[in-house]
Amino acid sequence: MLIIGIAGGSGSGKSTVVNQVIKHLPKESVTVIPQDAYYKDNGHKSAEERAKINFDHPSSIEWGLLIKQLETLKSGMPIEMPIYSYVTCARSKETILVNPSPVIIVEGILILTNPRLRKAIDIKVFVDADGDDRLMRIIRRDIEERGRSFRQVLSHYERFVKTMHLQFIEPTKRYADIIVPQGGQNKVAIDLLSSRIKTHINR
Repeated sequence: MLIIGIAGGSGSGKSTVVNQVIKHLPKESVTVIPQDAYYKDNGHKSAEERAKINFDHPSSIEWGLLIKQLETLKSGMPIEMPIYSYVTCARSKETILVNPSPVIIVEGILILTNPRLRKAIDIKVFVDADGDDRLMRIIRRDIEERGRSFRQVLSHYERFVKTMHLQFIEPTKRYADIIVPQGGQNKVAIDLLSSRIKTHINR
């Protein structure tokens, strides 16, 4: 089993890179584990308390569960992956059954901040993008998918996203084996990564 970690700032294009890589590979050969599924359950908090949650800080993730489930997949056993909602800040009672596959992609802004998880990852990728480009994607995503107003998005970005990116996420670039500038638009980097994965699968 090959474990690939794809990190990078919020709005950098990580999901696009993941989707482009998957397109190059045989069906059923890749399983994607999103970091976002492992945010701690905050459904019991009030609306005011939920508005103050810092999703860009490493302490917001239940690392123990993520690492344990990754180890379970490596052992050849399926997992019950959590489902997390940004709207309610809560985990669903339902889970997603995830079966092991030759390639596991772990994707998320904070995955390279955790030493235990870094050690478990075979290929570490950092998707890089200009701050302005990331902000535009964040605005569009948070309004369309997370129910925030334009003003709320900017306030959240200034208070949490920008400062946490500089403090925690940008420094993890030094752990990366591959840095992908321009996100999903970088076809050369995606082709190289896909070829490396195909070689592993064919073995």
